[in-house]
Amino acid sequence: MAAKCGNTSSGFEAWKASFAKEAQRSGVGKRGLQALAASKYSSATISADRNQKSFRYSLSKFMQIRGSATIEAQGRKRLAKNPKFYASLEKHYGVPAGVLLAIHGMETGFGGFMGDTRVVSAIVTLTYDCRRSDFFKPHAIGALKLVDQGMITGNTRGAKHGELGHTQFLPGNAYKYGVDASGDGRVDLYNLADAMATTANFLRKNGWKPGKGYQEGQPNFRVIKEWNAATVYQQAIAIMAAKIDG
Repeated sequence: MAAKCGNTSSGFEAWKASFAKEAQRSGVGKRGLQALAASKYSSATISADRNQKSFRYSLSKFMQIRGSATIEAQGRKRLAKNPKFYASLEKHYGVPAGVLLAIHGMETGFGGFMGDTRVVSAIVTLTYDCRRSDFFKPHAIGALKLVDQGMITGNTRGAKHGELGHTQFLPGNAYKYGVDASGDGRVDLYNLADAMATTANFLRKNGWKPGKGYQEGQPNFRVIKEWNAATVYQQAIAIMAAKIDG
């Protein structure tokens, strides 16, 4: 029997063979299983997972390091450039433009950098790793199902923790909440329309109340917590979103 998890690369291949059986029982098909077999242990992912310093900063330091003033200015420009698009998203999902733009700016600098790590290898590595194996397992299954559907391949690049696209969706959430807003017949989170609609859909499905506030103490602030567990991140999104929304 392969070990349930491991903290070095030595047991990774044996664990993958065991996990493949579990993935198959969960509905992963041939292409997904091939992507799992081809995945490599990602040392860069483990290094990033052990070194998430920014979430321990004060709010003001966090916002300074993440470039909040730039995100706010760019967010307002993007909203002014494409108001109908964001109005249609708010009409359909109830999520204001500022929130979506703040997340987009915070996650990838509005698509400027969406990651350079192979998504499948990253998420499979985190599922094998003992630190948060149970958390990442549904996302690994989700990633393999995304491969089955042709939404990603084993070579698709994303962030160090396997997040993908404009707003850095974990694969299980991409699989669950994905929206084809561009109408081309597939969900592609590297396409802006699909990514923004999927982000709005995620927030709405996780309890967003249209027309209600999203600052600390208001009904929708807790939904921002569903997006990211770090308090400084949640506070920063709420503050920047309000400035973008005006």
